[in-house]
Amino acid sequence: MRPNALSVSVADSLAMRVENSFIGVDGVGERTERKLWEQGVTHWDDFDADLLGSKTGAAVADYIDEGTTRLDAGDARFFADSLPDSEHWRLYENFRTSTAFFDIETTGLDAASSVVTTVSVTVDGETTTLVRGQDLTGENLRALFDDAALLVSFNGKRFDVPFLEHHFDVALADRPHVDLMYLAKRVGLSGGLKAIEPELGIHRDDDVDGREAVRLWRQYENHGDDAALDRLVAYNRDDTEHLETILDEVAGRVRAETFDPYL
Repeated sequence: MRPNALSVSVADSLAMRVENSFIGVDGVGERTERKLWEQGVTHWDDFDADLLGSKTGAAVADYIDEGTTRLDAGDARFFADSLPDSEHWRLYENFRTSTAFFDIETTGLDAASSVVTTVSVTVDGETTTLVRGQDLTGENLRALFDDAALLVSFNGKRFDVPFLEHHFDVALADRPHVDLMYLAKRVGLSGGLKAIEPELGIHRDDDVDGREAVRLWRQYENHGDDAALDRLVAYNRDDTEHLETILDEVAGRVRAETFDPYL
């Protein structure tokens, strides 16, 4: 039995995990990692230090030992710090149940002159939506994010995170974070969330977009229109819940291109 009971091979799970990765080690780049995969070393359990030079082999062995301990402790930050930002998607299968998918709606594009109207966060299949003037507070946001090992958004690094940090006392910028906008581009999916969704077979029942979301908020704020708020909340929740489907599909495509040929 492997040291980390949660660990399974890619061949068994059809997903990539941090235990299949070696580029977190100083001195090991993509070329060395792929060389190991070519030799059948596709999991930490397969590694033999003699396959590499003594210094690098020892470094990989030490990384595996520490990584196993960190996995058992649920320490996603260790792997986020060691892996390149572009490879943070590899953390998802290990930390799936503590991953926070999130999306916000605002009244504009500038954090200094606009406000956040709704925030939706999905963790382990459960979505919570906070609404301005009701329950959207820094305390409630911290409660949703504090136990999250991994954040997932679409353009959240440039938009959602700066907004939330500006308006609420939350620290998110240093969290392990997969921004799907960049990961999607790796497999040829460009444009906004609404442009990518149909290409992945995701369809919506309502045609709300960003501009309509602002109008719906104004309708609720100025006229007490609860139906408008309901549509806005539904739109925000859809944005958030679709992120999991997108990550599963896009990560699968990246994995198929980079790792599957060596299985």
